[in-house]
Amino acid sequence: MSGHSKWSTIKRKKGAADARRGKVFSRLAKEITVAAKMGGGDPEANPRLRTVLLAARAQNMPKDNISRAVKKGTGEIPGVTYEEVRYEGYAPGGVAFIVDLLTDNKNRTVAEIRHILTKHGGSMAENGAVVWNFEQKGTITVPRGGLTEDELFENVIEAGAEDLETESDVCQITTDPHELHSVSEALEGMGLHVEEAQLTMVPKTTLEVTGKEAASVLRLMEALEDHDDVQNVFSNFDIPEEEMAALMEA
Repeated sequence: MSGHSKWSTIKRKKGAADARRGKVFSRLAKEITVAAKMGGGDPEANPRLRTVLLAARAQNMPKDNISRAVKKGTGEIPGVTYEEVRYEGYAPGGVAFIVDLLTDNKNRTVAEIRHILTKHGGSMAENGAVVWNFEQKGTITVPRGGLTEDELFENVIEAGAEDLETESDVCQITTDPHELHSVSEALEGMGLHVEEAQLTMVPKTTLEVTGKEAASVLRLMEALEDHDDVQNVFSNFDIPEEEMAALMEA
């Protein structure tokens, strides 16, 4: 399971998605504003806006919040100007990560991210040192419901997806990035509820970490996610299931 899949699982099991719903809405609002500023407020003519609106609907973001964020981007109401920043780096054990941010003060943000990395045993990397090992994909999360793995696989492939990974309660579906919208719509047409739909960076190869290194990687990931300017964190770590169970209990 990829680092992104593993991290999504951890956040869900910890209840972080509900606990941080306000932060989720804030991050989505920033992305909506930037997308609307760059490509206009019409999602049909703006693929980036269409993608983030899909994620916003999956998170049940209030329509008023969405409308306000779009209007800030198009200049209909005053708003903050955000700059897109991507940093690459290494976590303990040589684990690679990518962190995407939207900030109104790049100098402040880079200093704070460096501090987080230093505190948790990580380090910054040069541009391109890490990203080569990742590829962009669409990822969709749906509840398993009463379907068997074979039934789920048949449905998602029929919808146009590339692959899926299943757990006890959810299914994470991988798509070509350009097919994220059509696959999500097809799945909903089949009666499956889309809990999450977004573009992600999926590692081509993963790195297994255990023990103290695994715990350190997770602490770093959490610290990065907690930063207000961070939109997404992607990594190539892999933690064995028995290690994961022990860390979740801790």
